[in-house]
Amino acid sequence: MYLQRQLQREVLDASTFFKAVLVTGARQVGKTTMLKKLDPTRTYVSLDDSDSLALAKADPKMFFERFRPPIIIDEVQRAPELFPYIKLMCDASEERGRFWLTGSEQFSMMKGISESLAGRVGILRLYPLSQAEIDETSFDAPLDFEMDTLVAREKQAPRITLVDLFKRIHRGGMPAIKDVKEETARKFFSSYVDTYLLRDARNSGGVEDEAKFRKFLVACAAHTGCQLNYSTLASIAEISQPTAKTWVALLERMNIVRLLHTYSGNVLKSLVKMPKLYFFDTGLCAYLTGWLTPEILMLGNAAGRFFETYVVSELTKTLDYSGMPYDLRYYRDEAKNEIDILLEWDGKVHPLEVKLAASPNMRDVKRFGLLEKAGIERGRGGIICLCDTVLPLSQTDCAIPIGVI
Repeated sequence: MYLQRQLQREVLDASTFFKAVLVTGARQVGKTTMLKKLDPTRTYVSLDDSDSLALAKADPKMFFERFRPPIIIDEVQRAPELFPYIKLMCDASEERGRFWLTGSEQFSMMKGISESLAGRVGILRLYPLSQAEIDETSFDAPLDFEMDTLVAREKQAPRITLVDLFKRIHRGGMPAIKDVKEETARKFFSSYVDTYLLRDARNSGGVEDEAKFRKFLVACAAHTGCQLNYSTLASIAEISQPTAKTWVALLERMNIVRLLHTYSGNVLKSLVKMPKLYFFDTGLCAYLTGWLTPEILMLGNAAGRFFETYVVSELTKTLDYSGMPYDLRYYRDEAKNEIDILLEWDGKVHPLEVKLAASPNMRDVKRFGLLEKAGIERGRGGIICLCDTVLPLSQTDCAIPIGVI
């Protein structure tokens, strides 16, 4: 069964303004399925098909004789030779939304687009299924951290128990495995790593030693929610630190991980500069690290980090799909004072803690005073946790149920 995606409205809106729309995102998150659902009459071609790819690279003009707009071109980054021809066809017509493009690797594609399609293409990103998409929940109020907004969203959000939460974390958000058995999900992830991640890493990033790259993937998954230590990752994978940095950047381009950098500002000194690493899909992360069941993961020593990874991923989806400009960071100073998430939005910094507990209290928000002492204008914040309802913890902070975000 097809689940409505939160990005659908943005795709349709962008298609009324831009002549081309590019949807980026990791492999298998549902980019093509969404676009086909939005317009099943469009010509469709995948550049994963060797014959179509060969034609696109050897004779782009003939490619568009064979596949005419309006068109969906899947994995367009594999044939950057098409970009100049898409530009010419955009300039030759006033028709909007003629080209719907998808891509799963960003650097080479963005380089080609910046050179060829600047001003002609709207760029959107699709992530694995969000908890709102899985629950088929549509919030009336966009997320902010005002009490009234959180309470309104709470009324529409289903309650998530600890057991339900770790079932979601363990399964992740890949649409293909939403309702399958655990054994089938493991087979999916095994194929996903072999068929997509290793192949794309080899093709896009020059990874020659797949065995070491696999070790590196597992090492990254084992350190989700941790400060990024290139020396540790390099040691585990038996590679150099420069190679570890290159491979982390590659995983970012492939939309597998994101880095949360420390908050910076003239008023903040003595901050640790090391970013934190998070996987976008907790199911892939759990597979790579060998957590066989949700119950084992829930009781294991990595439970808190997986919950934090889940929260960062859900916040990213919610905020990106809202279309509002924002920045996610974290705070850690040399005295090891830390705030899990700083959301810079609407001219203010909103501090957020992530706590795998049902009953946070005022002590949990005291560290937010670090921002006030530094003279930073802070907005409302809170503790994202497993509480049943939105509860005030101070004049500016709340306990926030995980389902509300």
